[in-house]
Amino acid sequence: MKIGKVIGTVVSTIKAKGYEARKILVIQPVDPAGLFIGTSFLAIDTVQAGVGDTVLTIEEGNSARQAVQDKDAFTVKTIVAGIVDEIAQG
Repeated sequence: MKIGKVIGTVVSTIKAKGYEARKILVIQPVDPAGLFIGTSFLAIDTVQAGVGDTVLTIEEGNSARQAVQDKDAFTVKTIVAGIVDEIAQG
């Protein structure tokens, strides 16, 4: 899992099988302090996250496909699996 910040959405009228009727978010990875790190990536939203939310993502195809519960979603690799309320360090 990775922690990230939702920085945008992608609008596409034509999508590959498994992506139909799903919201695609642009995720920027962040460190525990909330500072941007790494390169942004796309993920399917499964938790109704929105721009500005800090989220947990799964970037492993089989786990992501199981989470969307769609046997035809063979192209799904990355999903947003949770919205972060708080990160406690210590």
